[in-house]
Amino acid sequence: MRNVCKVIHSIPGRTRIKINQCPYNPNEIEARLRSIPGITSATYSQITQNALVYHSSSQLQSMSLAYLQSLFNRREEVALSSGLKDKEGFNEIKKQAKEVGFVLATLLLEKLLLSTSPTTMLKLITPSSIAVLIASRKTIRTGLSSIFNPNPETLTTAALIASLLKGSPQSALVIYFMSTISEILTEYTMNRTRGYVKEMMEIDTPFAWLMTEEGHEVKVPTNQVRIGDKIIAFQGEKIPFDGTVLSYSAQVDQSSITGEYQPAHVISGHYVYAGSIITEGKIVIEVDKIGEDLAVNRMIKLIEEAQDKQAPIQMMSDRFTRKVVPISFAMAALIFIVTKDWNRVLNMLVIDYVCGVKLSTATAISASIGKAARKGVLIKGGQTLETLAKVNTVIFDKTGTITEGRPIVTNIQTFNGYSEQEILGLAASAEEHSSHPIAEAITLEAKSRAIDIPEHDDETLENIIGKGISVLVQKEKVIVGSRSFMEDNEITIDTTETTGVYVAKEEQLIGIIEIEDQVRQGMNRCMNQMRRHGIDEVIMLTGDYKQSAKNIANRTSIDEYIAEAMPQEKASFVRFLKKEKDRTIMMVGDGINDAPALAYADIGVTLGAKKTDIAIETADVVIHSDNPLLLSDVVRLSQQTMNTIKQNVLATLIINTAAIALGTFGRIQPITGAAIHNAATIGVVLNSAKLIVTGGRMNVFQIQNHSLNTRKNKTNSPGISEHKRVFSY
Repeated sequence: MRNVCKVIHSIPGRTRIKINQCPYNPNEIEARLRSIPGITSATYSQITQNALVYHSSSQLQSMSLAYLQSLFNRREEVALSSGLKDKEGFNEIKKQAKEVGFVLATLLLEKLLLSTSPTTMLKLITPSSIAVLIASRKTIRTGLSSIFNPNPETLTTAALIASLLKGSPQSALVIYFMSTISEILTEYTMNRTRGYVKEMMEIDTPFAWLMTEEGHEVKVPTNQVRIGDKIIAFQGEKIPFDGTVLSYSAQVDQSSITGEYQPAHVISGHYVYAGSIITEGKIVIEVDKIGEDLAVNRMIKLIEEAQDKQAPIQMMSDRFTRKVVPISFAMAALIFIVTKDWNRVLNMLVIDYVCGVKLSTATAISASIGKAARKGVLIKGGQTLETLAKVNTVIFDKTGTITEGRPIVTNIQTFNGYSEQEILGLAASAEEHSSHPIAEAITLEAKSRAIDIPEHDDETLENIIGKGISVLVQKEKVIVGSRSFMEDNEITIDTTETTGVYVAKEEQLIGIIEIEDQVRQGMNRCMNQMRRHGIDEVIMLTGDYKQSAKNIANRTSIDEYIAEAMPQEKASFVRFLKKEKDRTIMMVGDGINDAPALAYADIGVTLGAKKTDIAIETADVVIHSDNPLLLSDVVRLSQQTMNTIKQNVLATLIINTAAIALGTFGRIQPITGAAIHNAATIGVVLNSAKLIVTGGRMNVFQIQNHSLNTRKNKTNSPGISEHKRVFSY
């Protein structure tokens, strides 16, 4: 007997249970969980196959869990013996389709073989009635188990039994047939979403090639690898751990993590993720994360948590459905007392608002979260989706968000007869052993130009933190650093240029190297697309210097920027816009200094592979790709989701209200009422399911390494407002 149920996490009053390959439907699972003594509520997610249980005791009693385990195992053994093996999650759909065919065939044979209608006593034992009862057994079981706390299945059960007692198996068949179709559509959407999650979960690498201290490759089980170990991954293999590339190079398919369909070229120093596939080459990796800390496992955890965070509109629909079911029973009883007309009573039971509102809302949100997850965008719940659709102001951090966080040389000014090559060679010599990003930009530029870097005298090197470096290069003193560092060394500067790295030789200024952070390719397009989706204000909020912020502002389409803002000032500015200006704010950042602002914003978003752990935990949306266009895609997706839900609710209310009115006055038969109600439900579920096929389509624009955005724009962009620590609280 296999363990179907497993406790994943438990705290006093709350327990999360994993229910593997369960053949029960979600309502039945929830009903059975609630029937266990001590459990006050239970919700089951079809996507993650987890049940969240609230209970009065400090933890689930072992007897209760064992009892549930035995129930599931007994049912599973029957299912397995009949060939029901749900590996992909679609076998339940197939089974339902077969049962629909069975019922239809039975009804057809009955019509062909039986020429007379059955007597009253035989209405429940006709072949078609028995077929409907057998096929609807799950719904009936769940409905009867919740008779004192009515739910949609209770209403459907009452309608089925009443139809059969009335001698109208056709009505019961329509109720069963069309409700099954809507259930199949909902299950299909959930399975598609669950499939996207499974794609991320399937690392499935039982072994790894461990590099020994002697340089040998030893094949070991992955559970024996520890943080700090060195492993090698070859072409065609799946990377088993997160880590940093130490040597060699490879093309790596990271689509399951970042959503980018083109393989990334990784070399020494790059970071790679478990679950990625090496399509070409090989790499040696220093293991940084294992087990639950792997990026892929954290993604799964975030998706699971997202299922528990319902949108306000979803919670409203749940409250609505809980209240409407008893009202439907009350109306049916009242109509029976007044009219004694069973047709009108049946209309009250077969027509309701519950299915359309509840199924379409849950399906739309699930489809959107699942489709986004497939592209490496984690949306933490329906509440986030609903708030995203209302965003009208976007605030960007600069370094690592608007920009790549990787400075590059954009221009070199020359003085006193020196060439660009000479200036760059001397500066690279002085900065050769520095790990500062600006030093790296200078040395990389020199190497890219194939400049011979002259030797310097290490013993004469003097590094003044925050100012610059002085050193003897070929027995001549070279000074590289800021303008103030030049002035400290009594070097005359005749230019008004205030930005850049100054280079002097023998107390004479010979050049200025202009360095800028590279704007992410596609960032301007992202901002313009968001404006088309209703964002009317785009702001850059950075702790960088004013001049640097101004340069980036001139190269992007932002409306306003604030420079030299400390983390607490960023948070204060976000609070100011929310409270004083009544804005709905999305904050986009990636670092520790962005975490307070991300927390205070209505929606916090982290973008790119360099984001910090604290930013991931604080954010509502996590984008693993470096593609900024996914930001505008997320905004568009949220708006489409909310529009779809509103369409569904409106259609459900109009169609079912009209059907109830017609049924109340006896203008339609129960079979017609059932057809109208279930057709409406199928329609709104289809409307929600389309999101996973079309509405969730994400941008395929890819980031490439070229210099389209590296040219410096000397002209100030019109209409940009600038602030320097204007906001203080």
